[in-house]
Amino acid sequence: MGPLTGVRVLDASTILAGPLACQVLGDFGADVIKVEHPVAGDGMRGHGPSKDGVPIWWKEVSRNKRTIGLSLKDPDGADIFRALAAQADVVVENFRPGTLERWGLGPDVLRELNPGLVLLRITGFGQVGPYASRAGFGTLAEAMSGFAHLTGPADGPPTLPAFGLADSIAGIAASSAVSMALFARERNGGQGQVIDLNLLDPIMTAVGPGPSVYQQTGEVGMRHGNRSTNNAPRNAYRTEDDHWVAISTSAQAIAERVMHLVGHPEVIAEPWFATGHSRAAHADELDEMVGSWIAARSREEVVATFTEAGAAIAPIYSARDLVEDPHVRETQMLVEVEDDDLGPVLQHNVMWRMSGTPGGIRFPGRALGQDTDEVLGALGLQEEELAHLRDRHVIA
Repeated sequence: MGPLTGVRVLDASTILAGPLACQVLGDFGADVIKVEHPVAGDGMRGHGPSKDGVPIWWKEVSRNKRTIGLSLKDPDGADIFRALAAQADVVVENFRPGTLERWGLGPDVLRELNPGLVLLRITGFGQVGPYASRAGFGTLAEAMSGFAHLTGPADGPPTLPAFGLADSIAGIAASSAVSMALFARERNGGQGQVIDLNLLDPIMTAVGPGPSVYQQTGEVGMRHGNRSTNNAPRNAYRTEDDHWVAISTSAQAIAERVMHLVGHPEVIAEPWFATGHSRAAHADELDEMVGSWIAARSREEVVATFTEAGAAIAPIYSARDLVEDPHVRETQMLVEVEDDDLGPVLQHNVMWRMSGTPGGIRFPGRALGQDTDEVLGALGLQEEELAHLRDRHVIA
């Protein structure tokens, strides 16, 4: 079904960035084996809402993954992991630097067993450097990247996102990095490589060229609420029926259409209206014109009128709105997946559509150790040996 069909991935990562990277790889055909602690499992099982004790987020982030319980720090468990890695194309881990090495599972060991192995190592701050040994979580990357500093009202505190932004950006970046490494392997005689990916780099890139601007001009960006320093009008506006909409005027022609639409074409002739940056300096004036027009109308009327005029607008949605949106449903951005525990469960579809190798959702996240016997049996472990390892909590 997918471009990665035939690729085997060992997902030994936890919480979000690594598991999300492996979700993407699995969505596009990879055979992902999720390796969890045999007793505690992956902490993702306890993240987010649940229904009747069933974790809903887990069902998505661990879809298309066979699951085994395996203790990597136990010598017998490490032996099994080495055997699995010898047959894998990719290993993904996010332990603190030095942990795999301490267990005898470092890159030198794994790549000696399997020179073609791609080892993706995700940490908060990378494998080397002054912060390498620090605990790394997405919140820290969101704080240090400049995101929190630029987010929130101008007169309010720095604002962190209410979801795993840094982890998610890193996870998507990681899936790209693995694909690049696999492509490179095909071109360089089958040699794998180690990917050192931290949570900070990807979100720093997403935040934008603030460091370059500071280095060149000495200028430091500040919070502007929902406004932009690059164009105006750009904001979130409340409608008459107490909904919110967002508009963007990144293109000059769009800005002119908006001002015609709200009944203030006269400002288009102002010299400062000619560029987005200079319009942003007049955001108070423009927001008053646009905001008062929107406040006198319902969301339905505002969106319809803007759309008809070719002006850029979108309603600000909750999860309920997304589920009910006809475009989201018709284009299958959300799809129902049959699950043994939850029945039909709505999930995000694969992130992009490929005409020849589309990928897809084969099954949702599974129970801890559901595939241990199958996966380890393929290595030659017999039923009696599996039972002995299970009794010692080396496997689950």
